Amino acid sequence: MNITAIEIKNLSFNYGKLKVIDDVSLEIAKGISFGLLGSNGAGKTTLIRLMVGLLKPKTGSVFCLGKPPSPATARNIGYMPQLPSLYSELTVYQNIDFFARIYGLRAHNTRNQRVDEVIKLVDLWPKKNVSVSQLSGGMKQRVSLACAIVHNPPLLFLDEPTVGLDPELRVHFWEYFGNLTAAGHTLIVSSHTMDDAAHCQKLIFMREGKVIALGTPDELRGAVGKPNTTLEDAFLYFIRHGEVKSHVQ
Repeated sequence: MNITAIEIKNLSFNYGKLKVIDDVSLEIAKGISFGLLGSNGAGKTTLIRLMVGLLKPKTGSVFCLGKPPSPATARNIGYMPQLPSLYSELTVYQNIDFFARIYGLRAHNTRNQRVDEVIKLVDLWPKKNVSVSQLSGGMKQRVSLACAIVHNPPLLFLDEPTVGLDPELRVHFWEYFGNLTAAGHTLIVSSHTMDDAAHCQKLIFMREGKVIALGTPDELRGAVGKPNTTLEDAFLYFIRHGEVKSHVQ
């Protein structure tokens, strides 16, 4: 039985002459929340795009649920991009319903029920018939999440999912994400905030396209060797000490 959701081997990617992903190798187990943490420009979004198949690597390989990313595997994947990719002239309901159809939810009653469920989940029921063009940035973020989860995928990629959300809704989202992993779903979450990172069961710290540390939040904090170490302290420690993955693997 395959217990690996993602397998990456010696992955590299360049934008022109700029190396954005530098020889990354990872294995991500099924049924966990896995965080990619790093500052802007660390390579987190590019790594997610490589994993979902939107970019082709220069070298190395990616396997999602045992197969290379392709249109045939897309129904098993949910992807919430950093910048919402929505149809501004359509309503909240119409956007989510469109993605439900794209992901194969054909039965009318089943699709309608699921669209209603995710609209309520992201707390946009009063806005369901409002055009996306009239929503705030935070509300668009919520619609984008609903579009990514409407087909209940086993593998979910979330690029900065809590940006623009108020604290109460952020807590609600992480409760939902916890329910997903408890049910066997795998979440890959990109973030630059320590609050999001603390909710992940396993993390990598990234810098300049490299993985500089990997472990659970407790392992990363413990590697610093000082009492009361925060994740932010741990991140700064690994930044200053370079590539020291072996400390926590």
